[in-house]
Amino acid sequence: MKVVIDTNSLLSLVRYYLPFDKKSILFDFFKSKIEEGEIIIIDKVYEECKYVAKGIILHKLNCLADDEFLKLSKLPLKTKDLLPPNPAEFLELMGNHFVNWTVRKQRKIDNVEFETLKNNQIEDADIRQIVLCLNLMQTDENVVLVTEETAGGNDNKLFKKIPAMCKELGVKTMTLPELIEQYEEIELHFKSPNPVLSLF
Repeated sequence: MKVVIDTNSLLSLVRYYLPFDKKSILFDFFKSKIEEGEIIIIDKVYEECKYVAKGIILHKLNCLADDEFLKLSKLPLKTKDLLPPNPAEFLELMGNHFVNWTVRKQRKIDNVEFETLKNNQIEDADIRQIVLCLNLMQTDENVVLVTEETAGGNDNKLFKKIPAMCKELGVKTMTLPELIEQYEEIELHFKSPNPVLSLF
């Protein structure tokens, strides 16, 4: 399975999981999956990781700040010249199906401004990840895009969220907890603060 992971999922990993990973089991597991090319971090996501929450992702997942590790892992994966399998169809979807028309109408966005915003969106990390997934799927890879976004609600954004776009494109998505659950090698255990509990 190839996993394309977004910035918010990496942020959740370092904020909510790694602080409890006292023996570095989860850290080492993710590091190995990244090194093997099973978990993919694209260039746009990597750039976001440098600035989101004061760079905590690269600080806590310090292997991602190691030039030698990045070279070995062939990361971040460059997506600048990556095209969707069917560019014309994809542009049509971007211009129609992936647009939040209510927001466009409320903000009174004319065609010229819309084209600029659409082109900016196409270069955004979200779309670059989706395009990569579509390309990997063309090679019969089992691909999943890991994101903490939900399909519902749009936060007044002009374009739909990752899960909504992926659903229309047939790209599988899951959250970080769902991904961790997929890996049988990882078992999360919680110990009771009271080792011996008595009912009497």
